[in-house]
Amino acid sequence: MLFVLRMDVRPNLPFCQPEKNALQRGLAFNHTLFSVQPGHALSGVFAAKRCPHMQPDARYTKLSAYFRSRFGTRAQKIPLDIGAGCPNRDGVVSTQGCIFCNLRGSGTGSWKQGLGLERQWAMWKTRFDKRYADASYIAYLQSFSNTYMPVPVLRERLDEICTLPGIAGLAVGTRPDCLDNERLGLVAACRERLGDEIWLDLGLQSSNDATLVRINRGHDFTAWADTCVRAHDAGIKVCVHVVAGLPGEDASDVLRTVRDACALPVAGIKFHNLLVVRGSGMVPLWRRGAYEPLTREEYVDMLCQALPLVPAEVVIHRLHADPAPGELLAPAWAGEKHAVRNAIEKALEERDVRQGSNTVRR
Repeated sequence: MLFVLRMDVRPNLPFCQPEKNALQRGLAFNHTLFSVQPGHALSGVFAAKRCPHMQPDARYTKLSAYFRSRFGTRAQKIPLDIGAGCPNRDGVVSTQGCIFCNLRGSGTGSWKQGLGLERQWAMWKTRFDKRYADASYIAYLQSFSNTYMPVPVLRERLDEICTLPGIAGLAVGTRPDCLDNERLGLVAACRERLGDEIWLDLGLQSSNDATLVRINRGHDFTAWADTCVRAHDAGIKVCVHVVAGLPGEDASDVLRTVRDACALPVAGIKFHNLLVVRGSGMVPLWRRGAYEPLTREEYVDMLCQALPLVPAEVVIHRLHADPAPGELLAPAWAGEKHAVRNAIEKALEERDVRQGSNTVRR
């Protein structure tokens, strides 16, 4: 059968327009027929799968276990800043950015400090080599939107990354409106030099278009879905980002987003609890009492409901947000990394929660 996607709205970026959308060229995916409409939940019938990377006694498919099964060793991500920008900050889409993001853009700022890719890589690799013997390394392009640059520049940066010593894979963080087919092809071409572990960290946050407007995301769900399908078709593994606790949303919205995302060809998922960080648009809302962050108990409960909806073969890249040092304003509990992880693991055990037990992929 064909994977069919109906597209109605597309952001108007000057050099990030897909050449074709998924409606124009039917895409095969898992022998499933889909019809995706803006504002409506997805549905589909999938062949049942058992994840070969999930440990027998594990309650979810951990990223560490997945990479160990792929490489035979521990895999460590090395953050690289390639000097990318963001159309949601430079005025092409908006100047305000997403409401939860600050000027750091989840990055290190290394490029602006004059640190080239080789130097960044060497600095981190030397540090990790002392801690982990025989580790495999994944280059993680996290700062801002890492395909938002002219094609020749992107090609040059990716070429350099593929030659870094000891690199075993690549993860590229970006937005759906920054990936036309030419740029997508450049990312996909890295498979020829690095192998199959080429990931696209593709932010969705919510599948509710009203929420995406509220948080000033600058694109709709159909734009994300189209990019997800095209990336999958190009042989790239897509990791979707889902945020719980967005303004105006409750648990039902989060669960719907998980269902919608997992009905598409995602290979990984990151769960984040919304953070109020210094310099973000969330700060004034929080200070005047217009936004109340989730409690730890509320977030853990959402996760316990969401994980069963995620197919077992989808790798869990993250279960909670990890704030940068000195940036977190609220909620305070989000800064207690080990306590949060322990609370999640305890709840999964006590409630007998298992990933994939109530999945849309059947």
